[in-house]
Amino acid sequence: MLFNGISNLTLERMIDVWPGSPWTIAETLPADVSPFVLIGVLLSLITVYVTSKLGGEISKRLDLPPVLGELVGGVIVGVSALHLLIFPENGAVVTDSLIAQALQWMGSLDTESATRVFESQSEVISVLAELGVIVLLFEIGLESDLRELGKVGAQAAVVAVVGVAAPFLLGTVGLVSIFHTPVIPAIFAGAALTATSIGITSKVLSELGHLKSTEGQIIVGAAVIDDVLGIIVLAVVASLAKTGEVDLLNVVYLIVSASAFLIGAILLGKFFNTGFISIADKLQTRGALLIPAFTFALVMACLASVIHLEAILGAIAAGIVLDETDKRNELDQRVIPIADILVPIYFVTVGAKADLGVLNPKVAENREGLIIAAFLIVVAIVGKVVTGWAVFGKTEVNRLAIGVGMIPRGEVGLVFAGIGSASGVLDRPLEAAIIVMVILTTFLAPPLLQVALKDADGVEIDASEPLPVVE
Repeated sequence: MLFNGISNLTLERMIDVWPGSPWTIAETLPADVSPFVLIGVLLSLITVYVTSKLGGEISKRLDLPPVLGELVGGVIVGVSALHLLIFPENGAVVTDSLIAQALQWMGSLDTESATRVFESQSEVISVLAELGVIVLLFEIGLESDLRELGKVGAQAAVVAVVGVAAPFLLGTVGLVSIFHTPVIPAIFAGAALTATSIGITSKVLSELGHLKSTEGQIIVGAAVIDDVLGIIVLAVVASLAKTGEVDLLNVVYLIVSASAFLIGAILLGKFFNTGFISIADKLQTRGALLIPAFTFALVMACLASVIHLEAILGAIAAGIVLDETDKRNELDQRVIPIADILVPIYFVTVGAKADLGVLNPKVAENREGLIIAAFLIVVAIVGKVVTGWAVFGKTEVNRLAIGVGMIPRGEVGLVFAGIGSASGVLDRPLEAAIIVMVILTTFLAPPLLQVALKDADGVEIDASEPLPVVE
């Protein structure tokens, strides 16, 4: 998984290659305009929750993972269809958003004021989406078992390395040899193929009851390592795009800081139990357990972000640490309502930001991109599916499910496309191809994973117990 939700903020800190962040909060608004930001946020949240529930329910009734319904619902209300949930980073302006136009009409706002309201309310929704993915990964961490993750740690590391190397090499070499793409743009596109969206995959695994299975633990562990490797890969290719050289000092720093953070979090879990329980037991007001736990998750997320990693790495590490405490079952139940409120914002906004316009073959400049996209999609799927056969030491394991679970790219490809386009590395066809690859891998992965998690008779495997481990 790489850069879900908070990618742009981290990238700006890590490498100065993106002039002008689309996440910049609008200047302080006049008092007579500020109320419309709140109205815009409320209307956007109403759109998110109605979309999330309808999409999830329809998907569930079609025997598909509910998260797929949330993603598709986001597409319908987003930039590709109804234009209700629109974000400036898509290049949208006030006139592109129906909600923004309604606010402009209600407040008789001039264009400048309406634009500032639009940017501000979009920023709030984006921040809430970022909080949503942090809560999701915290919840996933709580549902993970450090001991079980430890058992599959070596396998997860191998899966992650293969899952980065295989699509990167296949994509880069294929683009150069088949499409005669220049080397640096080809490397950039190859790097966009390396990521795995832990948010999407883990949500599907949780919905299907397979998160604690051997396959689920390998996928989660591999996706965490994949995230770290992806940050390093991005540092390298972004340096190449900017200067033509690799900043070795920055790469070494990222490797050391990521390793120290993850190892430190694991070691912390061995000593955190007593102290946390002691604090929670002494508190007597509402949220005595949840508030300290969630604060710890935010501290870990903040720390990860400060050292140029991803905030979600800190969130999942916090969840894994707290899963070692004696109150983990109670804490699991307390976190669910928060996740129910915030997590749908993340998935609906991911869908809303997916511009399916790049799939339109009637647009001349899309045609070359679609041809390249077909190649990238094959590489994106094959390059991740083969990771299942990199698992060693376990005979009774669903290798196809592990490979399919690594397929979704989430938002990372969009981030790569944005950076590459802003730096002038990617031309329009290659940028469009990356976007198409991201969209299709994100939407295909949930149903494919559901199918892969069924045995030969078509009955879902019972994941109440982990699969047998053969040492």
